[in-house]
Amino acid sequence: MHVNNPKPLAKSALLNSTSLLLAAVCWGVVWYPYRILANAGVAAVASSFYCYSTVLILASIVCIKHWRGMFKLPLSILWLSLTAGWTNLAYVLAVIDGEVMRVMLLFYLSPLWTLILAHFWLKERIDKRGLMIMALSLTGAFIMLSDLTGKSSAWPLPRNTAEWFALTSGIAFAISNVITRKSTHLTIRSKSFAVWAGVFLMAILAMPFVKETIPSPSFFSLNDGMVILAIALSLIAATLLTQYGITQMPATRASVLFLFELVVAAITSYFLAHETMEINEWIGGSLIAAASIFAALNHND
Repeated sequence: MHVNNPKPLAKSALLNSTSLLLAAVCWGVVWYPYRILANAGVAAVASSFYCYSTVLILASIVCIKHWRGMFKLPLSILWLSLTAGWTNLAYVLAVIDGEVMRVMLLFYLSPLWTLILAHFWLKERIDKRGLMIMALSLTGAFIMLSDLTGKSSAWPLPRNTAEWFALTSGIAFAISNVITRKSTHLTIRSKSFAVWAGVFLMAILAMPFVKETIPSPSFFSLNDGMVILAIALSLIAATLLTQYGITQMPATRASVLFLFELVVAAITSYFLAHETMEINEWIGGSLIAAASIFAALNHND
């Protein structure tokens, strides 16, 4: 009698979860070098343009032998490129001008949109454990956003342009997650290129609508160039890890694992931007971390 060995499956599931958690760490800290560029006089659209130009150049050098196949891709790659492009550009616009934690919380309402999209589009079943994970993570997000002192009755709704960018970025992120999951015929390489090209295209399209001028390459100092290179390398790593993890697991669980970025952002915003964390942020962050860990360990769909 043949007995399946569960160890390879468990190892694969752990690898998938780890890749998404590492990607969440990358996304949770990348806001800081973007702010360094903003303080140097490089606005969000310009920094996105130069960072993703660098990403495309580096990726093209590594994958130049695969360029011929890039022109034979299906239409779904275009939708992935557009949604992922807006996800990343809107995210940068939000974290540069908005409060890091509030921006992150509005962005990470995305599991709600992913849950709905995956159910109707991918026909993924929502079981009781899945609902519990979603409820735990969203409860944590709500607590982090709420004022437990009673001095404010603010609900998790956008209050300025940066927060609207954050909300729309989260919606686009959910759509791109589901497209990635549905497009199993596409390679991780092609999906990653689509993401990078999408942000580059969105940055170009946004240029006529921003007040700030786009600086020429001669504007940047050596330090600015090193920051751009560091961002580019982080974006490459984060995108590849994201595409690998999302391709290998249900969209709803992948979206919940990404909530770990909130915890990373809370810590980095406290130590790097000196944004004070209140007790509700610690409580909510702990719930979100618990949901992420539970989702990572919950291998049986």
